[in-house]
Amino acid sequence: MDRPMLAIGLMSGTSLDGIDVALIETDGETIASFGPGRTYVYAPETRELLFRALADAHEMTDRDARPGILARAERLSTERHGQALAAFLKEFPAYREVDVIGYHGQTVLHRPEIGLTVQLGDGPALARTARMMTTGRGPTLVYDMRAADVAAGGQGAPLVPVYHRALARGLGPPKPLLVLNLGGVANVTYVDGRADPIACDTGPANALIDDFLKARTDLPFDDEGIIAAHGSVDEAAVDRLMTHPFFHRPPPKSLDRNDFRAWVNQHAGLDAMNTADGVATLTALSAASVAAVLPHLPKRPDRLIAAGGGAHNATLLRFLRARLGIEVATADDVGWSTDALEAQAFGFLAVRALRGLPLSFPTTTGVPSPMLGGRVIAPA
Repeated sequence: MDRPMLAIGLMSGTSLDGIDVALIETDGETIASFGPGRTYVYAPETRELLFRALADAHEMTDRDARPGILARAERLSTERHGQALAAFLKEFPAYREVDVIGYHGQTVLHRPEIGLTVQLGDGPALARTARMMTTGRGPTLVYDMRAADVAAGGQGAPLVPVYHRALARGLGPPKPLLVLNLGGVANVTYVDGRADPIACDTGPANALIDDFLKARTDLPFDDEGIIAAHGSVDEAAVDRLMTHPFFHRPPPKSLDRNDFRAWVNQHAGLDAMNTADGVATLTALSAASVAAVLPHLPKRPDRLIAAGGGAHNATLLRFLRARLGIEVATADDVGWSTDALEAQAFGFLAVRALRGLPLSFPTTTGVPSPMLGGRVIAPA
């Protein structure tokens, strides 16, 4: 077995709330140890620029183009990732000898049906920055991890399932398990022993809720689900929204952050709801979309483990328990990390990329065969 490598993962998800940085020691198949993780929250002006970049990316047809505000957003996003890495290594100087950095970048467009996925992030620039703050020759940097899968006909998402499988091996005898990531978009992994994981995006998680609150209030998100807890779910609206064809397609399948915005505007009736009821209804939609995956799985899972920002939403977790009818725990409950899991995953995937191990599978993204991925920048 290859020796474990020290890897740092950098992740900025579709919630656009900040950058997660986490360290993991791994050989790309098993996990030797977890290191620390930190979140560096975006300043309001950075978040606003990234929201503008989402809008300007909507009509892109060339993944290397940077129209409108996108060039500025890419420079700023890369700079903020460098600052987050610097802050992490200042707090944990023992990890300046890190072997590899996995850099996800900021997704601004995901349209696999036309062979297009766009993650903002200047890999060469971040590699230069990383070498100035690390020891020795500096780390290898792996980035742009979705493009190869999409180019080969896959969905390009989700990529984290192979890491979920590695985590599940530490939970004891294999039992059917769901691992749910609740970012801007929700994605789920079905794990049962050593078989290739089954995975897909399920639907909206936090993005619709956050955007609704942004339009109604000055709040960036529903902290712990308190607003939803004070609202009433419009079940008829949820039923209307769940008629969207996406929710009835089997895995694999993936989404762009804004895929349901027009659908919700047309069918939810949010304008007639007060804020609490609107948030409660959108939270119920997130739970219902996860439940819609269960009929497509080989076996009914024994439990679900939730991670990501939405795992702190107690109302969403309550809705998930009610709609799925299975045990629902958080990543923290089982000794994982609710907040750092996805960043850890991109460190894990970077090691797999260096070792020539696949990042995605026919059962996770629909790619024709297990797929390598990532662009590698080795130390000079």
